[in-house]
Amino acid sequence: MQETKRCGGIYDKRMSSGFQIKPKTAIQKSKTSSSPSSSSPDLAVKPQPKPSDKLNPKTIDPFGDHSKAPSAFSAIYSKGGIPCRLVHGSVKHKLQWECLPETLPFDPLLITLAEGLRETKHPYTFVSKEGFKELLLVEDAIEKAIPLLPRLVPVLKAALAHSNGEVFERGLNALVQLSAIVGPALNDQLKHLLTSISKRLMDKKFKEQIIVALQKLEQYGGKESVAIIKSKIPTYCSISS
Repeated sequence: MQETKRCGGIYDKRMSSGFQIKPKTAIQKSKTSSSPSSSSPDLAVKPQPKPSDKLNPKTIDPFGDHSKAPSAFSAIYSKGGIPCRLVHGSVKHKLQWECLPETLPFDPLLITLAEGLRETKHPYTFVSKEGFKELLLVEDAIEKAIPLLPRLVPVLKAALAHSNGEVFERGLNALVQLSAIVGPALNDQLKHLLTSISKRLMDKKFKEQIIVALQKLEQYGGKESVAIIKSKIPTYCSISS
């Protein structure tokens, strides 16, 4: 019990401090006030980013252009707010958790990982995808995930509606993984996700993958899910037919 509280405490503390904005230092203020260009907006020169900034996740501005930071995940991760890290292996990558996944709170970690599915840069893409999957594998995942469905579904919908094909695929895989855990509990929320999926069905690149995913959703959601799927995708053929 002590270990659980300790790990959860670390995560909560980091999350709460993830978006603090540091005030200007005295040196920065003195430079601003003494600069000859500070009195003339026309003469102000915007500092150019260094080439190394693109390689350093810590330089990503969470309040900048949304195309550069499509979710809060990158900012939280760079601040140490995600309790796992990417480990580069000789054959494949894997995650290293700071605490056992079963000791970590799903709220808000599972939602934050789902947010990260919209990221398009490494290592955020791998950490969010793998972290979401591994967190759902803990023994009591169903009890922890079901109460979060009303907040998880809009986040997954955003990934499914993303213009980037790889983001869509990550969102689709995450949806199937979630369905495998919560089963019929997802049916009430399923219709909100199928519209985005149906739009990709006409793309030959995703057609087969989508059909397999829909069959999995039916398998995990039961008979009730068939009518829901057909209401949005009339051409769907049930696996029981």
